[in-house]
Amino acid sequence: MKDTLFMKPGKVAIETVDKPELIADDDVIIHIVRACVCGSDLWAYRGLDKVPEHSQNSGHEAIGIIESVGAAITTLVPGDFVIAPFTHGCGHCAACRAGFEGGCLNHDDNFSTGAQAEYMRYQHAEWSLIKIPGQPEDYSEEMLKSLLALADVMPTGYHAARVAHVSKGDTVVVVGDGAVGLCGVIAAQLRGAKRIIAMSRHEDRQKLAREFGATDIVAERGDEGVAKVMELTNGDGADAVLECVGTEQSVDTAMKVGRPGAMVGRVGVPHNSAMDLTPVFFKNTTIAGGPASVTTYDKAELLKAVLDGDIHPGKVFTQSFKLDDIDAAYQAMDQRKAIKSLIIVD
Repeated sequence: MKDTLFMKPGKVAIETVDKPELIADDDVIIHIVRACVCGSDLWAYRGLDKVPEHSQNSGHEAIGIIESVGAAITTLVPGDFVIAPFTHGCGHCAACRAGFEGGCLNHDDNFSTGAQAEYMRYQHAEWSLIKIPGQPEDYSEEMLKSLLALADVMPTGYHAARVAHVSKGDTVVVVGDGAVGLCGVIAAQLRGAKRIIAMSRHEDRQKLAREFGATDIVAERGDEGVAKVMELTNGDGADAVLECVGTEQSVDTAMKVGRPGAMVGRVGVPHNSAMDLTPVFFKNTTIAGGPASVTTYDKAELLKAVLDGDIHPGKVFTQSFKLDDIDAAYQAMDQRKAIKSLIIVD
């Protein structure tokens, strides 16, 4: 089968490899229909994360058809159309019962890799996979995009809003205008925020943020951006802040734009080496976050919201590529020519 391999910083490529096989009783093999490139994939592509050369791709978002199932699988059968979350919770440990399957206590291999391929082995599938009614051909391309967004970016944006306790009438600041940040805007609106301030300096992303529900745009960055947010909030700051990048600057901004007692939901993979918690202490700021609870949110709310047409997170996919053109898909995101690159596999 065709698979994407990380060759070196600045280059991924398609190679022919053996098709994956069932190994554990709770494995399934998924024939991928749509996959994509994640902002977190770019850390290695840009040489900022150290990854062995000629290694399996870090792709972790997919929708597809179940081809085969392990002996322990009772909830799925070959032919089922599914969302493949990047987390593989068990559904019954303390973490999963609390709705935090990103920290599942029963699995060491809780996160997907290898989704930018024709087939993938998906571990611990009994509870974590989400069945989609019907088959891919029953849906428009736009709907397939929104279903794919439920594998990671939409639930991740929602996770930021959940752990920041976004509530009806809140003022929310979203730091980051990538796919996750834009989905954070959707999530804040879903949870009843009255005012949503999106921090973005790119016109295409600003436009989409407003379409998703942002009431204000702040283009400035760093201390200038903080000052602008404070001006918009009459010096108070926001009730909740969604940090959707993970860089030192984005985290610093997130900690400064909340009011005393604000809650910061962090879902950007951390790439800040150190953080002085003294200012946070004196503002009584609460910091929470981590890997998203994809299965929990999809089953409880997000899949229905997409199927009913209430939300359209697939609009974050602004360019589409064939699997053979995977490096161009990475380049489009790396060069900010695409908000998020869709990969058409089959």
